[in-house]
Amino acid sequence: MDEKQILLVVEDDPGLQKQFKWSFESYQTVIAGNRNEAITALRRHEPRVVTLDLGLPPDPTNASEGLKTLTEILTLAPATKVIVVTGNDDRENAIKAVAMGAYDFYQKPVDIDVLNMIINRAFHLYALEQDNLRQQQHSAEPLAGIIASCPKMQELSRTIEKIAPTRATTLLLGESGTGKEVLARAIHALSDRADKPFIAVNCAAIPENLLESELFGYERGAFTGATQQTKGKIEYAHKGTFFLDEIGDLPINLQAKLLRFLQERTIERIGGRQEIPVDVRVLCATHQNLQALIDDGRFRNDLYYRLSELTVNIPPLRDRTGDAIVIAQVLLKRFCELHNKKTKGFSPEAIQAIECHAWPGNVRELENRINRAVIISNDASISVKDLELHNDNSLTIDNCAPFNLKEVRETAETIAIRRALCHTKNNISNTAKLLGVARPTLYTLLSKYGIEIDDISKP
Repeated sequence: MDEKQILLVVEDDPGLQKQFKWSFESYQTVIAGNRNEAITALRRHEPRVVTLDLGLPPDPTNASEGLKTLTEILTLAPATKVIVVTGNDDRENAIKAVAMGAYDFYQKPVDIDVLNMIINRAFHLYALEQDNLRQQQHSAEPLAGIIASCPKMQELSRTIEKIAPTRATTLLLGESGTGKEVLARAIHALSDRADKPFIAVNCAAIPENLLESELFGYERGAFTGATQQTKGKIEYAHKGTFFLDEIGDLPINLQAKLLRFLQERTIERIGGRQEIPVDVRVLCATHQNLQALIDDGRFRNDLYYRLSELTVNIPPLRDRTGDAIVIAQVLLKRFCELHNKKTKGFSPEAIQAIECHAWPGNVRELENRINRAVIISNDASISVKDLELHNDNSLTIDNCAPFNLKEVRETAETIAIRRALCHTKNNISNTAKLLGVARPTLYTLLSKYGIEIDDISKP
């Protein structure tokens, strides 16, 4: 049986209180007789719909107390649907209440059937609005699988969404461990080639004497041991996406051949004479400074300009304020499931250490530390010792902070809420206490910033 929805009735007339109590049996009806009781009930029960008599004590003949109550309710819980109930000769204040944000009004004497219909419609509208808000929040998520609470990463994700549908060759730049291949796969997944192959080659992982045949393939008899015709990775990526990782390590003698492929979109296998057309979207990545390599004569200038039709710079984890702990929570859940461990949280000291650590190895380092901690920990929560971290307080500058004061405030509030949720293991009451706000205020902030409790633990 579904739990009844909570209806708050703010009414000082004992007779009407009883009538409302038995008339609205389909709801869990909570009664309040004055403004203080109404606000207390709002904080405690968080009703979606409120009926509010404007004539409340200490001056029930005047609407001032009722209007003050309306203002407080909408300040604490703006999404709440408030239906004001007024006297038959008080239409002016009813209209004023609607102008202040009330959902609707109803004039006495009360017709229970009509009022019930208005209340039911208010509950329905509230549900529709919340569902629409959730859909907007999900559609506004930058990229599925990419955890980005820092403004820089959110902006980067929006950039990825814009460039993904194009055919432009894209260069991803960032330190080791920042997730260049993750972003490359995201570009592929958002493109019209998503159902075609994604082929990745790491230039630094393949010996120089084998890299050419790995990329372009070879014909039978091209060299000793070439006993059959073999396609290269570029050819296997036909109609899909070809990702060349660590392009800075590509040998200089192969750079000319790659440049020709990028210009002509054809390849020749080693030992072959036939030009083979290949339709691929090319993505490249490196942690190296390509301009410095060009200056040293180790990278072709013309190849650089061909590869960097679009360039995406990925910030290191130390510059992504607030992301480390959010990513850590996702990784914790993932590794607990992988290693068959009971879901654990982080100790307060561990959370602080994660936030303070500079993460020179970026997300890869964070991933490795949490994987190890899950394996070796026997406690209820992951400790600083499990992570082998210390509070080095090395993060002193927030390079993600915007200059606009409104954005600064919103960014700070978002980070504080996420931190508090992590500290309290997603307990709403304790989070509200930690932040020094009421539960309805916290729910309003969660809705405002698109933070869902499940976001703290989902990839």
